[in-house]
Amino acid sequence: MLRLRDKYRTEVIPKMIERFGYKNKMMVPKIEKVVINTGIGRILQGVDPAKKESVIKELSSELALISGQKPLLTKARKSISGFKIKKGAPVGLKVTLRGERMYDFLERLIHLALPRSRDFQGIKSSAVDKQGNLTIGIKEHIIFPEIQPEKSKIIFGLEVTLVTNAKKREEAIELFRLMGFPIRFEDSKG
Repeated sequence: MLRLRDKYRTEVIPKMIERFGYKNKMMVPKIEKVVINTGIGRILQGVDPAKKESVIKELSSELALISGQKPLLTKARKSISGFKIKKGAPVGLKVTLRGERMYDFLERLIHLALPRSRDFQGIKSSAVDKQGNLTIGIKEHIIFPEIQPEKSKIIFGLEVTLVTNAKKREEAIELFRLMGFPIRFEDSKG
């Protein structure tokens, strides 16, 4: 089986040039980065203030296992009383992957994690936005093979966003399909 980066270079680029008529291979869209987010505000609400630091550390270490990179702790920019959030309170963790780590993560996502998720029937093509970015919501982080479900105390969801430099949505959908993402097209009849 070809590695994902090699597959992009040897199979995807020629097929994209043939399909869309690019003048050279530098015009072919590519995945520039992958951003992995998780919100931890709701998890921290019911936790004893003395244990918050250890919970954040545990969540951070599990996200680091999944991504291969230490996550950044994001904090609230302003207070929102309706959500019981104070300015400066930790609200999420995020990781931005590029280069080799990005391709390693995408291989695990396509071939191991997504097939393990419950009731998975493919990624809807509507998950690709107008700018050509694909956003996948994952309900349980334990679908990744690096996580041992019996040792994981807290189960949390993730949002994985693949940022491309595609000019059109159709180009991005074709790029993801050729790279091996299980893109599912919705029926227009309903």
